[in-house]
Amino acid sequence: MNERDEADPEAVQAGAAGVYPEFRLRLPNGGPQARGRVLPEKGMNGSLKFLVLAGSPVQPESTPGIAPYPAAQRERLVADGGIRTESDQWPDRWETTRDIECNSPSAAASVVSGRSTDGLAQWRTEEGFPLVDYLGSTWRTPHKAWLVRGSNVSGRDLVKRLWLPDGWVTLAATHLPQVDDAEPTKSLLRRYVQEGYDATTSYSQKQVMADELHYFLTQMRQADTVCTISDGQLYIGTLTGDAEQVESEGGLSNLRRKAEWRSAGIPYDELPEALQQKLSVQHDVVDLTSLLALVEGLGRSDEELTQEAQAIERDPSVEVPAIIARREPELPGPTDKLAAELLVHDTAWLREVRDLLADDRQLVLYGPPGTGKTYLALKFAEFLGGGPEQVKLVQFHPSYAYEDFFEGFRPQEDPQTREVAFRLTAGPLRELADLASREGNRHIPHFLIIDEINRANLAKVFGELYFLLEYRNKSVRLTYSGDDFALPPNLFVIGTMNTADRSIALVDAAMRRRFAFVELSPRTEPTRGLLRRWLAKEGKDAEPADLLDALNSRIDEPDFRIGPSYLMKKGVYREGGLERTWRTKILPLMEEHHYGEGVDIEKRYGLAALRESLG
Repeated sequence: MNERDEADPEAVQAGAAGVYPEFRLRLPNGGPQARGRVLPEKGMNGSLKFLVLAGSPVQPESTPGIAPYPAAQRERLVADGGIRTESDQWPDRWETTRDIECNSPSAAASVVSGRSTDGLAQWRTEEGFPLVDYLGSTWRTPHKAWLVRGSNVSGRDLVKRLWLPDGWVTLAATHLPQVDDAEPTKSLLRRYVQEGYDATTSYSQKQVMADELHYFLTQMRQADTVCTISDGQLYIGTLTGDAEQVESEGGLSNLRRKAEWRSAGIPYDELPEALQQKLSVQHDVVDLTSLLALVEGLGRSDEELTQEAQAIERDPSVEVPAIIARREPELPGPTDKLAAELLVHDTAWLREVRDLLADDRQLVLYGPPGTGKTYLALKFAEFLGGGPEQVKLVQFHPSYAYEDFFEGFRPQEDPQTREVAFRLTAGPLRELADLASREGNRHIPHFLIIDEINRANLAKVFGELYFLLEYRNKSVRLTYSGDDFALPPNLFVIGTMNTADRSIALVDAAMRRRFAFVELSPRTEPTRGLLRRWLAKEGKDAEPADLLDALNSRIDEPDFRIGPSYLMKKGVYREGGLERTWRTKILPLMEEHHYGEGVDIEKRYGLAALRESLG
């Protein structure tokens, strides 16, 4: 990156402004926006240069993951005054004192944000369109995979009639005018769609259509993998030609590319769940590159893939990507050591819970308060996932909503104007789902623990995600972001339910169908003998366990029996601790349970009465 000390900044801006609009980038944590423009010349890495405009805010802190080059440039700019570390315009931020020329949009984004970031996606116009929309087809990975639909084009199956027999893949593009540019940008195609399609096409439909045309004309390349679906079969092919714009019968295939298709299809029902999720997206062109390795391994065994890798002299120490991609998330079997650590009476009980999670992927632990539901859920999830990094906990409450749980617009203050603006923010489920679906994480189990799951309005909290809990192989269009979303196959949900708050009988049928239910109650193992096992492990007298058993034998309703957790704390075993805990924690629960009934709580549930009954 080099500052334009000798160039005229106004002339530079004018030269770039004739081609590209001004772009903006919001600093981390809802900060102010930096401003910049694309320059016509290229930097050292072949990317177009980018100009950060004078007076732009700069994030003071750099993250440890920032690339060395922009990190060094930030230091040099601060040293020579190109970045001022005190700004009257941007409180708590730094500020650029002059226009700064960068070798690429990503380098510019890293300089102002203090972290490595994708400048093509982060620099956006005032309308919110990313910089990548204004660049040609150079900006893409070397090999991609695509789904193109053609089985129902105005009621006709072009896959069987045209694509497979004649070696084509097509798009209708009925009202697209002649495109003279060999590599049209998305902004140009967006204008063509706006002008060429009538008012019966909605704004969102035109946006999707522009994206699909951009994929087909610019992003697709020869040697890319292409897929399509017809009669319940997935067909896979390879693109062998460039895009052509022709006149076709009925305007059903005006855009064409040559393709070589495999002779046999693969039954849809036999496809991996992750691929079925992506194929359920209701667009005519879908980018499948994130599942490229999975697609390329379809119809071939691990042995065939290994032999193919060896034939091209692949490094034998590196696993074949297609084999890694098809690896299913596996939950390890519980051990006797884990059962001993969790004080569970029998390892077989843990294995049953593990099998329920493996089958249903959603499970609820229910029972009275103090039965260790949350503790067990956390520790068991950490064991199954391989560590606490794969586990996230949230607690529901009556005012909890979809916007808190998944995503929504939340108020954030603008540091410059002090005005409050609403910005789309991800919730804990969206964050965990994004983590679980990252490449390299897809075979690692991730767990969301929902504490007190029955205290919120579940239909309100889950929204359209309620559908995904039952149909894991589908995707849905999200309410706020408009993204197509599916729950990753390696995401598991464990809820805890306090039956003293709401009886298990009141849970609606929709939730029962989506979750397996496992009881943790003082009347059954592993909770019934938990306190006695803990006391034996700690070398303490068994009297508290005898007292708890005597107490629960006098409570008729199972949902109001007292769990052992109240008596598994150090304070209980100090001088007078048992009496104090009984008086301040257990008896008040009994008072509430028998409110208005005229029951003498001390006489029925007090320590003296229970000790007398035990002899």
